[in-house]
Amino acid sequence: MKKILKVILYIFIAGIAVFILIQFVPFGRDHVNPPITSEPKWDSPQTHQLAKDHCFQCHSNETDWPWYSNIAPASWLIYKDVAEGRQRLNFSEWDKNPGQLEEIVASIQEGEMPPIQYWLAHPNSLLSASQKQQFIQGLQKTFK
Repeated sequence: MKKILKVILYIFIAGIAVFILIQFVPFGRDHVNPPITSEPKWDSPQTHQLAKDHCFQCHSNETDWPWYSNIAPASWLIYKDVAEGRQRLNFSEWDKNPGQLEEIVASIQEGEMPPIQYWLAHPNSLLSASQKQQFIQGLQKTFK
């Protein structure tokens, strides 16, 4: 029994050491919000608010970086998600990347957005069925 406790203690100490060491990896802490160059001409304030509440964390230059976005490995995952999200669709750089309506609508309808790793930490980010419908209709009008 003592040997098992020793092994568990060593594993715990090694885990803490690894956690401390990964804090020195210089990735995922560049929390830059570039300037907003242009936004869509929203069809309504409601559509804009739905986008802001449910998309802007990863798909805009208005990301709120929570305290845990400075702690590895969460910082790595959050940074990667935001960088990829901005690359695919960025509401703050609409002049450079207006996005594809069909792709956005499909992601919303299929429940791909917001992704599971985001809504697990932010349950309020999930869209209800009526919000999905309202948002999709608003996006369709915004894109026209």
